Amino acid sequence: MFMAQRKQPKKKKFKVEPGESLPDVLAAMKAEGYQPVRRFEQPVFKEENGEITVSHQEIMFEGKLMNEDELK
Repeated sequence: MFMAQRKQPKKKKFKVEPGESLPDVLAAMKAEGYQPVRRFEQPVFKEENGEITVSHQEIMFEGKLMNEDELK
């Protein structure tokens, strides 16, 4: 009995982690066979002294699986 290979999902989200640059994430996406199709930014809030302030921006990319000929 053989095990079927898992197919990669057609879409995948990639989060930019603290200390990671945008080119790092885009290179990782390409290495996994994805191309960016959408960029999301949303503020991350924190509460200080009873006041809500923006801590930082969270950036995510949505990637679409590339075809074999697009990987070259």
